[in-house]
Amino acid sequence: MLDQALKTQLAAYLERVTLPFELVASLDDSETARQMRELLEIIQSLRADQISLRLDGTDERKPSFSLERADGSLSLRFAGLPLGHEFTSLVLALLWAGGHPPKAEQALQDQIKALDGDFDFEVYMSLSCHNCPDVVQALTLMAILNPKVRTTVIEGGAFQAEVEQRQVMAVPMVLRNGEVFGAGRMTLEEIVAKLDKGSAAREAARLSEKAPYDMLIVGGGPAGAAAAVYAARKGIRTGVAAERMGGQTNDTMAIENYISVLETDGPKFAAALEAQVRHYGVDVMNLQQAVKLLPTETEGGLIQVELANGGVLRSRSVVLSTGARWRNVNVPGEQEYKNKGVAYCPHCDGPLFKGKRTAVIGGGNSGVEAAIDLAGIVQHVTLIEFADQLKADAVLVAKLKSLPNVTIHTNAQTTEISGDGSKVNGIRYKDRATGEEHHVELEGIFVQIGLVPNTEWLKGTLELSRFGEIVVDAKGHTSVPGVFAAGDCTTVPYKQIVIAAGEGAKAALSAFDHLIRIPAAG
Repeated sequence: MLDQALKTQLAAYLERVTLPFELVASLDDSETARQMRELLEIIQSLRADQISLRLDGTDERKPSFSLERADGSLSLRFAGLPLGHEFTSLVLALLWAGGHPPKAEQALQDQIKALDGDFDFEVYMSLSCHNCPDVVQALTLMAILNPKVRTTVIEGGAFQAEVEQRQVMAVPMVLRNGEVFGAGRMTLEEIVAKLDKGSAAREAARLSEKAPYDMLIVGGGPAGAAAAVYAARKGIRTGVAAERMGGQTNDTMAIENYISVLETDGPKFAAALEAQVRHYGVDVMNLQQAVKLLPTETEGGLIQVELANGGVLRSRSVVLSTGARWRNVNVPGEQEYKNKGVAYCPHCDGPLFKGKRTAVIGGGNSGVEAAIDLAGIVQHVTLIEFADQLKADAVLVAKLKSLPNVTIHTNAQTTEISGDGSKVNGIRYKDRATGEEHHVELEGIFVQIGLVPNTEWLKGTLELSRFGEIVVDAKGHTSVPGVFAAGDCTTVPYKQIVIAAGEGAKAALSAFDHLIRIPAAG
């Protein structure tokens, strides 16, 4: 179950437990239940003075176990084994239940404690999902802090009949009181903001009262983080307004080509970006979507950025690093069946389609890698590529063609994603050479056709290319004085993390050069 090194590490963590609590297991005669009992016995043995174990639980979901306090103030349950990516979630749950303080900002903890209502959360996850731990840990912490929050974490692989019955086709999937609350990666702040209806107005007022920045970075991916670090090291007042710190890297499974970092995963990389930005005292404003750029000569020449919640930030210079997002196929059925068979992350959602028929749309590196990944899990993969040949690296194409359960269609145009009203049941494509229409019956479709820049909010404000990218020169200047841009949202070729980081640093240096040549705001 756990090797000696992991036991030693777990024992060190559990030394931080200062309050007693109980593990209550509801078991059946399955192999998963046997493993669960073994895991719980190990945990209990490592801190027998504070952690007790009962094996007489009566929960309907078996195998499962709950963490309980004597005063009944905690309602937290794990159904299935929280191993793989979720082992950290389990360790944190044990620590928090045992009185170890969480790292969440105190203001956010107070906001959670003040939530009033009926909050019965169920979160479905898979052990290979790298987006799931953030959601699991957020809802776990909420159950720890507020007795009105009840959280059940469900490993989909251990409860496949339930997953089928409730039509969970993407993870993480969160239900509140039996109704869908959200799907995909969500941070603790996002979840709380969704529950606390008055938070947006309070946040807008707080942001609008902030003093002007010397440099404001809009976007928190590699480009934005690099720009923030370089700006802060110049000793100027720097702020970052980001929809989510880390940007697209949060959705990347493995990063193996960032120079000097042999191997890491996206969420770790994103966390490291944020940690370094905060280390330099940058004012980080997370979960903030920019909706309007207002270059103006009023207020001492300050540029204004309006946010979705109504707040307005002001700065002497601005670096735009809003990145890009997955491109949609834009065919009938895609939006209707999103998270109901249409997915964008094979690492996260692939295990939900074990033994089923799937398709991948896209023949570039991402699409071919997704198809190779899925082929080891699902019954069959159909890859559909619009061009007359696959665009992925030759070694990947060769690997794909060697797999017995993969069918490749090139020169094929996806025309429709079909379903039965509740979930996907097929894909329709047209042979571009003959015009003949084909329909393939399947249960899941993974879209992997590239990126689109997050620049719609800038139309009419500065120069964009025909692809919607911000037009920049060699130094990151845009068509608007004092406004610079970097990363995947710009015309700079090759959308790579290392390139985005370099461009972010360059944009910040260019913006600083601009600042030292203009009068300071009065």
